[in-house]
Amino acid sequence: MQLRVCRAEQLARDIHSFEFRAIGDAELPSFSAGAHVSVTAPNGSVRKYSLCNDPSERTRYVIAVKRDPAGHGGSVSLVDGTRVGDSIEVSEPRNAFELDAKAPSFLFIAGGIGITPIMAMIRSLSGDESGLRPFRLIYLTRSPEDTPFLEELAAPEMKGRVTIHHDGGDPARMLDLWPLLEKPAKAHIYACGPRPLLEAVRDMTGHWPLPAVHFESFLDAQAQARPEDKPFTAVLAASGARVAVPPGVSILEAMRKAGHDAPSSCESGTCGTCRTRLLAGAADHRDLVLAEDEKADWIMICVSRALTPEITLER
Repeated sequence: MQLRVCRAEQLARDIHSFEFRAIGDAELPSFSAGAHVSVTAPNGSVRKYSLCNDPSERTRYVIAVKRDPAGHGGSVSLVDGTRVGDSIEVSEPRNAFELDAKAPSFLFIAGGIGITPIMAMIRSLSGDESGLRPFRLIYLTRSPEDTPFLEELAAPEMKGRVTIHHDGGDPARMLDLWPLLEKPAKAHIYACGPRPLLEAVRDMTGHWPLPAVHFESFLDAQAQARPEDKPFTAVLAASGARVAVPPGVSILEAMRKAGHDAPSSCESGTCGTCRTRLLAGAADHRDLVLAEDEKADWIMICVSRALTPEITLER
């Protein structure tokens, strides 16, 4: 969709908000809390951004973007090259981080810009006058200056439900999450933020029911690429096809380019949609889904790679 930029403002240090509307303020495709859109920056880069406004709003999409000079250029181009009144290409919303309809309550854990999908969740739940599905938010940032939505989340009505912790970038001042996660509860956990935070939450929730712990990350295969990555071949057992997978390209992407499709959703190793049985070879697991006892037999083809020159997949 070609949408109009009707507002652009700075929310915190290096974090900027953009509001998109249709020409004539027509209704936009609906979305649910946790959804994201793909936005095409002025330099042509396409990046995924969570919608952070209330899902009940039908005439606008709002995203928050962290300007990252060390990234691949999409965020810098969007922040530096987008102005109010511009027309910009935005996809329809997709959701791989949706609130479980049966969860009785929620524990949200957000780090930095990872607050964006959770803001939509909080706004959605806050609009439920029945109050039957309570939530608690743990929000971790470096400082007040680095904290978007600080005023809204520190408002009196959020008292007792929101904990905001600033660590100044000092690991010794990090909030200890273990007291919150030590005993499994009926609540569902939704975590979004930097990879180290997500890995810590994953490690501390290994004893929780798997369906009760949800992660969101936009670190795709390209963003997770490592200098030591080597090319390998993925053999698709069903057809015998051999797919070359170069560094910086996911197995899923290489399969698509070779004409072989597979189910996927988040494409960041957090939702489990692309789970594929591993028949031979050793995997380099980079997902946040598989338990240790599953890694010998399964692989998430959207982000993980191979440690051997060849792996065989049940495809």
